[in-house]
Amino acid sequence: MNIVRTAMLLAVMTALFMGVGLLIGGKGGMMIALLVAVAMNFFSYWNSDRMVLSMYGAKEVDERSAPEYYGIVRDLAARAGLPMPRVFVINSDQPNAFATGRNPQNAAVAASTGLLQALSYEEVAGVMAHELAHIQNRDTLTMTLTATIAGAISMLANFAMFFGGGHNRENNNPLGFIGVLIAMIVAPFAAMLVQMAISRTREYSADRRGAEICGNPLWLASALKKIAIAAGRIPNDAAEHNPATAHMFIINPLSGERMDNLFSTHPNTENRIAALQEMAQGMQARSTEPVRADNPVRKSRSVPTTGWGRGGSEPPKGPWS
Repeated sequence: MNIVRTAMLLAVMTALFMGVGLLIGGKGGMMIALLVAVAMNFFSYWNSDRMVLSMYGAKEVDERSAPEYYGIVRDLAARAGLPMPRVFVINSDQPNAFATGRNPQNAAVAASTGLLQALSYEEVAGVMAHELAHIQNRDTLTMTLTATIAGAISMLANFAMFFGGGHNRENNNPLGFIGVLIAMIVAPFAAMLVQMAISRTREYSADRRGAEICGNPLWLASALKKIAIAAGRIPNDAAEHNPATAHMFIINPLSGERMDNLFSTHPNTENRIAALQEMAQGMQARSTEPVRADNPVRKSRSVPTTGWGRGGSEPPKGPWS
């Protein structure tokens, strides 16, 4: 089913790209856009994960350089029955995270230094479980391809004025300059709506599955609250320069998003937290022991500001171990 959804999404995004080409250069522009879209889809399938990681200057870490962070991902991946993804750190004060990759066998997770420093062990576990849920649901291919093509649509629309507007008959474009204006305004907006629809519907699913993977919905709920507050006051310059990738993050990294409406790249954080709290209550009702916000195995603690695991200590065991 995910394969069908991905194919349909690529068809829609390709059609948008071709539409921009038609509005700018007539039939010739549409055919060029089709060829570019096909090449882009092929290239993005194999390289979109590397492109996104490169945009954010992500650095790969291992068990030696970041034992706690790496250990959390390793244990959660084993619990979810997933191959071990590559693990990256983004040098950003804004706490946030995302997953990428064309399939579970070629996946990667990335967390910012701000997230690793500001959140407790349990909260980081909740966040990474959410990202692993995206990998398990095969959302990452769809999200990364959408980011690539949406960015290209926006870029092409921004350059529309330099193409002459298809004003002559050779372009077979009866709309002329009006077509250019439509391409500049409507095409990026349409691409943005597609991104929003993808992110909003899949975030709730990843929240639920992530809570199941880590075993405690309240860990993720607590993390979402902290991240949302911090993201509103700490800018993410790389995301601001690459807004087409905003939907990939667990919380919208861009400024100015607060409402759960058509123009949000993510569902309202309070709604997500409420859903997780309701899930926790359901789990508690089915269990003899209450679902607690803290780790029942050991007390929660924050990560040292010098970075995770750089002292070389053995990573603590999570409750899933």
